[in-house]
Amino acid sequence: MADIANRYPENVGGAYYVDNQCIDCDLCRETAPNSFKRNDDGGYSFVFNQPTTPEELKLAKEAMEGCPVEAIGSNGS
Repeated sequence: MADIANRYPENVGGAYYVDNQCIDCDLCRETAPNSFKRNDDGGYSFVFNQPTTPEELKLAKEAMEGCPVEAIGSNGS
């Protein structure tokens, strides 16, 4: 389960975030490319754009549920 205390600083403010458990598998970036981006230097994903449309919200939730290491979290705000 993702821990907001361990979220990467690149995550923009809002409900969704990626924490330091990310293994850079690319699932979130493939599933929700409008919300997730890769930090090339660190080799992990982060939320660069919070989902706002119903479709983006659906895809971000799908990415969170599909994350193999549960590195994506949502604080519900």
